[in-house]
Formats: sequence, C-alpha cells, structure tokens
Amino acid sequence: MTYYVGLDIAKFKHDCFIMDHNGEVIRESFSFRNDRSGFLQLLDVLSSLDKSSTIKIGLEATGHYATNLKIFLEENHFSYMEFHPLLIKRFSAATTLRRTKTDKVDARLIAVYLSTVEYKPYPNKSYHIYSLKLLTRNRDKLVRERSLQLVRMTNMLDLIFPEFKSFFAGKLSSATALYILENYTVPSRIAKMNIESYKKMASKLRRTIPYSRFTELKQLARDTVGNEDPLLVFQLESYLEIFRELDSRIDLFDQRIESEFNQIHTHILSIPGIGIISAASIFAEIGNIARFSDPGKLLAFAGLEPSTIQSGEAEHTGKMVKHGSSHLRYVLMNVAEYSLIHNPVLYDYYLKKRGEEKEHRVALSHVAKKIVRIIYHLETHDTDFDSSKLR
Repeated sequence: MTYYVGLDIAKFKHDCFIMDHNGEVIRESFSFRNDRSGFLQLLDVLSSLDKSSTIKIGLEATGHYATNLKIFLEENHFSYMEFHPLLIKRFSAATTLRRTKTDKVDARLIAVYLSTVEYKPYPNKSYHIYSLKLLTRNRDKLVRERSLQLVRMTNMLDLIFPEFKSFFAGKLSSATALYILENYTVPSRIAKMNIESYKKMASKLRRTIPYSRFTELKQLARDTVGNEDPLLVFQLESYLEIFRELDSRIDLFDQRIESEFNQIHTHILSIPGIGIISAASIFAEIGNIARFSDPGKLLAFAGLEPSTIQSGEAEHTGKMVKHGSSHLRYVLMNVAEYSLIHNPVLYDYYLKKRGEEKEHRVALSHVAKKIVRIIYHLETHDTDFDSSKLR
C-alpha cells in the first residue's frame, strides 16, 4: 500500500491530509502548529500508518516557512517532494470549476496531485542545499544593495564634484576612486593632494592611475562647479561607509559560500565562464537534478523555456515563459554573458544566433539555454565539461 500525504504550508501552522493509492481517505485534513509540539503531532500520525507501506509526502515550495519541517522529516527518515505552487493551481483549475480555497482543501489537493506524478523526493541533506540557496540569495540582495549605495554616491557627487564620475568613466567602485573619496572626499581637499599623497596612494593600491592623470584630476577639482555643502558631504560619507560595510559583508558571504560549495559534488564549475559563486547559486536553485526527467523540464524551471502557441495548422514559439526560479534565470543570463569571453564554443553559438538576426539579449538567452542543457548532461552523466564533445 502507498500513502499520499499532502501538506499545505503556512507561517504559523500547517495542514495535513492523507489518502491511500485507491483514493480512500486515511486521515481527513487536520492542522498542526509550526513548532516542536506540532511536528511531534504530525510524527505520531505518520508513525501510526502501516509500517510495511510506502509513505509519500508532498508540499508546495513556499520559501523558508517549511524549512524546519523539512529538516524534521529528514531527521525522522521521511522523504518529501516539493511542487511549484503554479502546478498545484493549474491542477486545481483542471479538476474543478469551484473556487473554494482553504488550507484544508489545499492539503487534500496536494495529496491527490502527488498521486498522479512520479515521486521524485529531495535528496537527503537537503538542508545543506537550502543553506547554500540562503547564502547565495542573501548575497545577491547585498550586491543589489551595494549597487544602490553606488547610485546614491553618484547622485551626491553630481552635486559636490560632478566631474569626478566622468573622470573615472563611471566606475566609482574602482579601488582608486574609492580611496580618493574615503581619504579626501571633497574637491577642495582633492585639489591640495601632492606628490606624497600620490606615492602613498600608489603604495596602498596594487594598481592606480598614472601621475599625469592624477594631476588632471587635481585640476578638475580646482575648476569644479560643485558645491561642498556640509549636508551633501555628510550624505556622501554615509553612503560610502555603508558601501564599504556591504563590500566587507559580501566578502564574508563569499567565504561561507565557497566553504559550503566545496562539500558539494557537482560538475557545474567545470564549465568555462562559471565561477564558484555562480556555480553555487545554480546548484542551490536546481537542487536534486533527478527531479527533472529531461533538459526541457529544467529549462521550464529556470523560466527559459519559450512559449508554444498552436492552433489548427499554425504553430509558433513565443517569448520566454518566465515562471520558475527568477534568481536562477538571473544567474544563468549573467553566466551566459561571461561565457562569451571564456568559452569559445558558446561564443561561436552566440555569433550563430546573431547571424540569424537575433538581438543581443535574445541571442544571449539562447546561450543561457544551451548552458542549462550542458549542466543537465554533466550532472546526469556525472562528468566534467569537455568542449570537444560540445556541438
């Protein structure tokens, strides 16, 4: 006998429904709290089931609300399978015209849906995968916040020293630009920098601007039309301090991600153009590759699958269906960009798509899709990347 357990996840409590392979209700929907006592209540129910039978557990992917429950299930030797909420929604629409939606109804719906699909449980130690996902996603948030501080710094410099940004070609995050802003900040102080100031800067930085450019910057500072209003300077210094703090935090995240990733067995990093942070992000988002029976399903999960429109004799593909993991899609598109520099085969593929009169972003999305197919092959065949085998 097989038991199908549907779990509807919420912030403070969860709902559970159990049926067997014949569709007979074993346990009507009941609620249990998202705490130790609630988990033990669920364990008592699961433990009361026939020990010789198979227990399959299904739940929607609902972010971090289910994390502790998933760890608890693993610790007690139960497997589980997660579903994208959109799949459950579409299954519901296909099986009933009613618009009844409650947690108890959803738990039953998940159990029924679970009985109709191939059971592909998450691997043991999924918490490790979740930890890597948490680290990479939070790192991405810090990077975005750091970029926001850079924009705010630019806005202040447009008022204080508008010529500064153009002098550094818009790269305010360069080591030299940050050093000057941190140590001199305003045009009047920059204009007074001397040869000793330059030597000190050169000794602290591995690479800096030539002395001729240094004197040019000083002249710009003398002739600036900027305004050294104390309030503006205060804001610039504040944004700069936050930027540096975020930069430091990102470095710490990088170290933790690398430490976690080194314990993972994967071949993603063997693909030229994919660094360790990107590889960790991709692996964490994909999770168990066995969940995907073919590359097309992985493409759909990444939101890179093109829509297909067919009616009568007409059939054509449309834009990407951006469902699935937006973070995975974001990382893959960035990786595709870097691959044009480091992976000649993928660059040739990009040129081929450009030759078909596709715009840059469209051609890049094709490169991203090819990378997904490569990843699927490497992970399912347990082998490293070999450009000679790439067609």
